[in-house]
Amino acid sequence: MATGESARYWQHPRLPGVDLLCARYVRKTFARHTHAAYVIAAIAEGVEVFDQGGGEHRTGPGGLALINPDTPHTGKAGVPEGWRYDVLYPEPELVAEIAAETTVIRGTPGFAAPAVDDAASARLVARVHRAAEQGQALAADSLLRTTIARLLRLHGSALPVREVRTAGARTAERARAILVERMADPPTLERLAAELGTGPFALLRAYQERYGMPPHAWLTDARVHRARALLDAGTTPAETAVAVGFTDQPHLNRHFSRIVGVPPGAYQRERPGRGPG
Repeated sequence: MATGESARYWQHPRLPGVDLLCARYVRKTFARHTHAAYVIAAIAEGVEVFDQGGGEHRTGPGGLALINPDTPHTGKAGVPEGWRYDVLYPEPELVAEIAAETTVIRGTPGFAAPAVDDAASARLVARVHRAAEQGQALAADSLLRTTIARLLRLHGSALPVREVRTAGARTAERARAILVERMADPPTLERLAAELGTGPFALLRAYQERYGMPPHAWLTDARVHRARALLDAGTTPAETAVAVGFTDQPHLNRHFSRIVGVPPGAYQRERPGRGPG
């Protein structure tokens, strides 16, 4: 990492349904990527800039980035000194459970705005982290649920249902299925388009419109998602790299770090039951 940078991405063994990231980044640049979970990032120092939905957003101290699952976004420093933040990644099932119990949101809950100024909620996020780090599982779980309920009440809404109507969207979904099936040895764009009976540029446009990323970027993101599952199951980083289609472990390391925020080895060591001692 760059001088002055540090990051810990981890799970508390008695705090199910959420990952945690505590990090300081200076020159870090996150590639466009998605998360299966929600992202609740509370900025403590500096400024983070991220792109989502074609718009650029800036969050500073007391601000939060609130990103819904499967939403493409980036991330980088907005000031020379970078930024420090505490991040919660609650799973959709946990957020849905809290929404059903504490809100009147009907449908899939989500956040209406990608960036908000809410210093009280940002402090709550930090308190979740401190309680987890101190081994206070009951306090951390209570604070986590209180934080999510507050954010949904203040900044939440039902996510729109996306209906696939166009032929281009259906073609993009068929392309996605092929890429998932052949992740370790995917076809070229030209071959993929030919298999689907369309042209390369038409496929590029359709895929970008449907998934917010071109096929090659989406594939890298999908490989990292699958790599996380393999690492969680105990597969070594070297074996994981081959299994998901990266040329070698350094290739995995580079892309994994640009999406998750830490290298795969550091990620795996912090999973429950895999840490030192």
